[in-house]
Amino acid sequence: MAITTERPPVREPAAPSARRSGQRTSLAGRDRTFGFMLAAPGVALFLVVAVYPLVASLGTSLYEQSLVRPDRAFAGLRNYAEVWPDFVDRLWTTLVFSVFATVFPLLVGVALAILLNARLKGRAVLRGMLMLPWLLPGVVVSFLWAWIFNDSYGVINHSLSQLGLPQVDFLGEPATAMVAVIVAKTWNTFPWIMVVVLAVLQTLPREQLEAAAIDGASRFQRFRHVSLPHLMGPVALVTMLEFIYNFGSFDMIFVMTGGGPGTSTMTLAVSLYQYAFVEFSLGRAAAMGVLWLVALSVVCAAYFLLNKKLEARR
Repeated sequence: MAITTERPPVREPAAPSARRSGQRTSLAGRDRTFGFMLAAPGVALFLVVAVYPLVASLGTSLYEQSLVRPDRAFAGLRNYAEVWPDFVDRLWTTLVFSVFATVFPLLVGVALAILLNARLKGRAVLRGMLMLPWLLPGVVVSFLWAWIFNDSYGVINHSLSQLGLPQVDFLGEPATAMVAVIVAKTWNTFPWIMVVVLAVLQTLPREQLEAAAIDGASRFQRFRHVSLPHLMGPVALVTMLEFIYNFGSFDMIFVMTGGGPGTSTMTLAVSLYQYAFVEFSLGRAAAMGVLWLVALSVVCAAYFLLNKKLEARR
């Protein structure tokens, strides 16, 4: 009886390209895993700090809930209906404050940046001195200007009395309270706009400026046709960022006027504080916060669209 043996099949060695492809796939998988591990703490922090409070606020806005009582009752959209008239009024006040508290620091900052960009003696010292308002905390600036505008012992009213002029209750009159807050805000925020514009001016193409000067262009013409187009992009972004920041500003208005007199300086931020910590109505405060978030989302969307357009032009 003949016994036959068969040889086991011999595997062909994998092609070098296949091995390299498998190695790349394995490395890509490990890179993705490592990337997820690096991003996990940041994502978790974002969920805890941003997403959870937002979801909790949405839930609270649907309930009648007080800060001093633990129980709560479902209210549906009643909180939104109750705060809607106040929201419309506070939104207008917030827009007025945000617009003027953005425009005036922008004008002052750009003008000073152009001045400091010139060859002046001691301009380095002057730049440092002009940065001081920005370095002070907002609460300190608020108390400083509240003292300046005080109707009894303020510097301005003292000067008016020395000149024989009638004193003005700047923070006690609706017509002047918002003006006083905007002046304080302008003094506090113009330096950072000045620094940004000055940094952009330092990068201006000197060749174009010299060529325009050789062609007989005046200083105003050089600024209009050479410097201004170079400044438009950064200034537009700074303006939008400053507007968004002012849209949520709280400390300066709260310290100087508390939203008064009446509701003349009652912005959305101060109104939300009043609902939550004066009236102790967490439901209405949350509803006001959700409406405020929607309005702010529109402003942020405009900022992203502007940023996208400016990036497309480069």
